[in-house]
Amino acid sequence: MPLIDSTYDPPLFFKNGHFSTIYAGLIRKVDNLEQIRIRITLPDSDFLDTDWSYATSSSKKLVIIVHGLEGSSKRAYIKGSAKALTLSGYDVCAINLRGCSGSANRLFRSYHSGATEDLQAVIEYVLHLDEYKSIYLHGFSLGGNLLLKYLGEKRERANEIKGAVAISVPCQLADSLQELLQNKNAIYAKRFKGNLIKKLKQKQELFPDLISNSDIKSIKTLKDFDDFYTSKAHGFNNAMDYYKKSSSLQFLDSIKVPTLIINALNDSFLGSDCYPIEIAKHHRALFLEMPKYGGHVGFYGNNNRTYSESRTLEFLNNLGQRN
Repeated sequence: MPLIDSTYDPPLFFKNGHFSTIYAGLIRKVDNLEQIRIRITLPDSDFLDTDWSYATSSSKKLVIIVHGLEGSSKRAYIKGSAKALTLSGYDVCAINLRGCSGSANRLFRSYHSGATEDLQAVIEYVLHLDEYKSIYLHGFSLGGNLLLKYLGEKRERANEIKGAVAISVPCQLADSLQELLQNKNAIYAKRFKGNLIKKLKQKQELFPDLISNSDIKSIKTLKDFDDFYTSKAHGFNNAMDYYKKSSSLQFLDSIKVPTLIINALNDSFLGSDCYPIEIAKHHRALFLEMPKYGGHVGFYGNNNRTYSESRTLEFLNNLGQRN
């Protein structure tokens, strides 16, 4: 498909990528959204907490939303998306990945960028409800990578899955890590690492034989965390093996359902490999939009609705007219 020319042109302050990212992550608030929690038991005896929001009238359309690194269904970018979607006639299932709902998960493992088995479990739960004719996937950052990988993997996918939208996606994880380790992203990397270390200490209480104080003290960077915990807990050899096998870039060619990726050119988390321009140019189902502005999961918009929320609705509504 041709690359999409973006029309996004925010106010002056929001043309700064860092300001856009910080405003969306720390300042923006979304109110008047009801979320009903449903816990899904996973095949390995662990669980996922999902938060559901419903359209005002009965809907046969569901959007499954997946948050980013150390996010949750309570973050403004998830609630804003859910609110916009429900107001437009979609039901929403917002996934809290393992350990991200406010309750520690049961196992030593948790979540990671390529854990598509958990997304599959939620989809199977939804299909068992037998209430939705159309299911759409919507992910942000890590969650965007996860859903793109899911759609491109060699597996059977339900016919009810009609399309997807992924925002601010680190399609090549090692490339994104290199950006996060640069000085320009020090404040974000420090925050991510602090949250991850806090959870690792909670894991230590449950699994003291697997995590020592010296292990925790040795973690200086996000890559150190992935070398020690993410790779070890999820069956990878090391951090680089994890990044290589979990990056969605290698799965994009195999995506069959219409899928929109929106990656801002001033997203400081993304390196050049995270913009799959050549793949999109020759792909029948993949649409790539690269706004000049937006930061990382930013995309400020009027009336507390972001540009990415408006574009997601536009894209999904157009798909609905075709189906």
